[in-house]
Amino acid sequence: MTMSKPNSYGDDLSVNNKRTFHPRQGQDESKDFDVNEHPFELRHEVKRLNKRLEQIADMLEKVEFRDVLETYSNPKKRIISNLTAGIARGLGLTLGTVVILALLAWLLSFLVQLNLPIIGDFIAELLSYIKMSQGGN
Repeated sequence: MTMSKPNSYGDDLSVNNKRTFHPRQGQDESKDFDVNEHPFELRHEVKRLNKRLEQIADMLEKVEFRDVLETYSNPKKRIISNLTAGIARGLGLTLGTVVILALLAWLLSFLVQLNLPIIGDFIAELLSYIKMSQGGN
């Protein structure tokens, strides 16, 4: 005869209908809690809590919580990860600035070549201000 293992903690209540629960020790045994009085509520609550615990465990595994704790509890790992993150931020900021300024210069040179009346005059005036601030004539 093989016995099946219950699926969750609350499923084994059907095997033994009479379970006792003592919320406070020191009470007499005549006030035992009978599962048959509220079988659905207890089973439902236990199954709900087990499901929630499984969800929390799955979530912690997905975010690799243990690896995060190991990294932040070890000073060498923390220094290396922060140094790497700082280098990556600095490099990204520099490259991003270069790309944006190059696109802006290309756009301005394109607008000058179009020789638009209002925009062309404005850009020519900006160039004259730049030359004056550099000390040129």
